[in-house]
Amino acid sequence: MIEEEKRLQECISHAADWKRWGPYLSDRAWGTVREDYSADGSAWTYFPHDHARSRAYRWNEDGLLGICDRRQYLCFALALWNGNDPIIKERLFGLTCPEGNHGEDVKEYYYYLDSTPTHSYMKALYKYPQAAYPYAHLVEENGRRGRDDPEFELLDTGVFDESRYFDIFVEYAKVDPEDTLIAITVCNRGPESARLDLMPTLWFRNCWSWVEDAVRPVITCVSSADGSEPSVLKAVHEMVGERFLHFEQDRVPELLFTENDTNAARLFPPSGINPTPYVKDGINEHVVHGDRLAVNPLLTGTKAALRYRLDLGPGCTQTVRLRLSDEHTPADPLGEPFTTLFQTRKDEADAFYAAVAPVGLTQDAISVQRQALGGMLWSKQYYNYDVNVWLDGDPSMPPPPPQRKWGRNHDWRHLNNVDVMSMPDKWEYPWYAAWDLAFHCVALAIVDPHFAKRQLILLLREWFMHPNGQLPAYEWKFGDVNPPVHAWAAWRVYKIEEKRRGRGDIEFLEKAFHKLLLNFTWWINRKDVEGRNIFQGGFLGLDNIGVFDRSATLPTGGHLEQSDGTAWMGLYCLNMLRIALELARHNRAYEDVATKFVEHFLYIAGAINNVAGDGIGLWDDTDSFFYDVLRLPDGSAERLKVRSMVGLLPLLAVETLESDVLDSFPGFADRLEWFLIHRPDLAGLISRWKEPGAGERRLLALVRGHRMKCLLSRMLDEAEFLSDYGVRALSRYHKDHPYTLYVNGEAHTVAYEPAESRSGLFGGNSNWRGPIWFPVNFLLIESLQKFHYYYGDDFLVEFPTGSGNKMTLWDIAAELSRRLNRLFLRNQDGRRPVFGSVSTFQDDPLWRDHILFHEYFNGDNGAGLGASHQTGWTGLVAKLIQQSKE
Repeated sequence: MIEEEKRLQECISHAADWKRWGPYLSDRAWGTVREDYSADGSAWTYFPHDHARSRAYRWNEDGLLGICDRRQYLCFALALWNGNDPIIKERLFGLTCPEGNHGEDVKEYYYYLDSTPTHSYMKALYKYPQAAYPYAHLVEENGRRGRDDPEFELLDTGVFDESRYFDIFVEYAKVDPEDTLIAITVCNRGPESARLDLMPTLWFRNCWSWVEDAVRPVITCVSSADGSEPSVLKAVHEMVGERFLHFEQDRVPELLFTENDTNAARLFPPSGINPTPYVKDGINEHVVHGDRLAVNPLLTGTKAALRYRLDLGPGCTQTVRLRLSDEHTPADPLGEPFTTLFQTRKDEADAFYAAVAPVGLTQDAISVQRQALGGMLWSKQYYNYDVNVWLDGDPSMPPPPPQRKWGRNHDWRHLNNVDVMSMPDKWEYPWYAAWDLAFHCVALAIVDPHFAKRQLILLLREWFMHPNGQLPAYEWKFGDVNPPVHAWAAWRVYKIEEKRRGRGDIEFLEKAFHKLLLNFTWWINRKDVEGRNIFQGGFLGLDNIGVFDRSATLPTGGHLEQSDGTAWMGLYCLNMLRIALELARHNRAYEDVATKFVEHFLYIAGAINNVAGDGIGLWDDTDSFFYDVLRLPDGSAERLKVRSMVGLLPLLAVETLESDVLDSFPGFADRLEWFLIHRPDLAGLISRWKEPGAGERRLLALVRGHRMKCLLSRMLDEAEFLSDYGVRALSRYHKDHPYTLYVNGEAHTVAYEPAESRSGLFGGNSNWRGPIWFPVNFLLIESLQKFHYYYGDDFLVEFPTGSGNKMTLWDIAAELSRRLNRLFLRNQDGRRPVFGSVSTFQDDPLWRDHILFHEYFNGDNGAGLGASHQTGWTGLVAKLIQQSKE
């Protein structure tokens, strides 16, 4: 067995806890909901970046390319100073949502280059300018720009001109679960000599300020094992025990100690008082301003840094070696075994990923896949949020403002999350999001199905899921509604592991199914207002795709009957059906509930297709497309004729039933037969139910035949949805034909916007009015494959529409996969579409092979947009590469 696979098995069997230490340290904790104790819920302004270096965090820490233990008691990360910055670089900087002309945006260049699932080997890169970091320039220029202007980026400021920057690589290699080797390599890429203060930093998360009589941990400096010069930091914590950070004896750094306590005097003058002069930003004050009184001369505290003053000539490189261990006296801690072990872990990582990549894959595709998975593994984060405590306040702190009792998340008091979670990224989204996480797990299952399963189960636990059955959406508003894709993810992870291991985890599937029944019931009871099997759900993760904010009170009054909400529920039914039938192979009691989901699916299919003809349907015969329907208070209704992903999503609800299912479960078949006899109007929604040929598959789909072909005709039309890089979220038709709805004399318009949103609707930096999004593209590809499974090779569709070229649905799915992969792969000109027109990214050999996995992509040219490091659902490219073997 491959060594990394052995380590994964040791984790599962609890023989060794290889995952106890990992990259669980966020790149940003300031400006998050957890740290917001304001009266008005304005998290960005209550705890801005300017406070981060001086204020102790309540819920979790942040750092630069760092690691910590699973409960984040002890943290390690980099701190840097180029001699010109106004502050040392301890964390990443970016614009808050109010500051950015397109929402929040990290303004740094950093890359997660590699990681194994157990984090036995990890590598990352940070690019640090040698000139002063232009904090004010970025804020001022982006503040001057409007939504019609592009974002002003760090490269645009000129600080990277002539390659005047440092490349700082950090690598981690585990000797064993409690012993990690650290190599920090600094490269001067500029044309002149330059100095860098490199400050590896060790500190404890502040757990003592919020609890009365808490025991304060301590870091001290002790002698090395042979009693020579001090070369070890000793950290003692009641929960962690003793840990030792070894540094090289032949290059002793300046030792800087302070406390991880808030600098109240700086933040809250004139009343703020510091009990001691040693506070969180003490090291910053000493390094930048030369204040020797800001650090403890007794070399003790809860935060300590090793200050290396590196002088590097042009093109020169220096490496600093460290070791974080549970041993004070490891044999030759930084000698020859260090180099040997590092190489061993690198080789083992190569062997592990060689088994993941398909045979025949190009080196470029191998690199893209590995960076995608590496980025997802780096984005596993410690997440700590007890809503009840957050609302009421800590006993040793002033009480929160009374408005909090009825403010954000007040109805989620049960939520108490303390765990390592898969997050969309570590800066823009340093918190989990329910439907994002579902897609993460499908990609992560390629390398670590155990972690993927655990993540899916976590969201169904009592301390996550609401007692009423709702899944938490995200911390800005847990009660928002995300698409119900959890069952889909559970089934896909189950099948991925089954294919990889030779057997599926039936216990996991059963655990998930029981809790999903509660969530399914919540959807039925809460999101079908009139009990007609036409569903709402609000924005459903698609942000500004509609004419107005679909999760807010409608300006017209009434409610929306949503094509996407109904489609998601159709898909949910089929996912639950498939899981129930799998469970029935082990326990026949699940046959009954399987029938229930077929019945419910048919009711939804009948409703979306308006079988009963009892109202205005979501399908428009003239346009051959599905639309949302606006139900007004007076009972009238109107279709909102926006050709968007909302109208394509009914394609997702498709499943086939094999003949052996009916043969294996006669009780299921009999009950289904009875239902269809008594509901002949719905029987026609199952293909070949009564046709001869018992061995043939049955098709369950919200759309098939004529309507399916009509939707595909639009989806595969380059003048509408089809881009060279996937399927757009909005038809290009709306570029010349914007849709406008007038409400009380006010125009609400949707137009094709292939890049950043020009509308402030819904806030943030997301845009669903033209760009390409991975999650829905991935599901559309799967649906085409399922349709092909039923229709076969004789069913041909024009691709692209109007070209005269006919292809099978399977081949079309493969071509869509290739178009998505193409975003990241070099084309014949050596350029990657994801990098757009940024020449540094495209042409510079020190940049061009470091991939950024963006939140979404320009619908016309494929350039990366939104969150630049969202190796969350965009990490699905790793799965597509595996499937398509590009």
